[in-house]
Parts: sequence; structure tokens; C-alpha cells
Amino acid sequence: METGPIERFARVGNDASYSRLVGSARLSNGKRKGRGNTKSGNKYLAWADLEAANFAVRYNPAIKRYYQRKRAKTNGVVAIKTVAHKLARACYSMLREGTDFDVDRAFA
Repeated sequence: METGPIERFARVGNDASYSRLVGSARLSNGKRKGRGNTKSGNKYLAWADLEAANFAVRYNPAIKRYYQRKRAKTNGVVAIKTVAHKLARACYSMLREGTDFDVDRAFA
């Protein structure tokens, strides 16, 4: 409901950006020129995606394995954000194609 019609996003990355799940660094010639607009997007959708990621890690063994692999390489905040990003990408595909959620496809 927070997303609105999914057709307004041309690509999955646009939807993830609207959900505040991607970085906002501006690069020019490989050099960082600023952090960008970190507050753009829907804060309620970002909150909902992170809550869904926390529940998915708690109750789904495949997603929990993925989270633990990421957590071993980086800190917990980054790991849960990657899970939320993958779930948001899966939601975009589900809404766009009208299919059911497939854990194996999202977290293979």
C-alpha cells in the first residue's frame, strides 16, 4: 500500500531506492563527491522492509543462513539491510509478475 502502483517504477533498483535500501553516495570519476540525499524515499516503507527482514531471519532457515553468512563478514546492521534489500527486490518481482514468493529464487 505504501508503494502505490508498482508500474511507476521502471526498474527494481528504483523501487529499492524509494524504500531507502540503497546507498546515496554520489560518485564522479570514481571519487566520492558527497553522501547525497539520504532522506529521500518513504520512511514507512523502509521501516516495514526492515521489520519484514527481522521476522524472516527469525523464522525462515534459508534466510537465516544467508543472514549469518553476511553477519560473519560485516556488522549486523548491514547484514539485516541486505536481507531487507533482497526481500524488497522479491516483492517488486512478485507485484510486477503476479507470482508467489519463492525463497530459493530470492536467497539462492
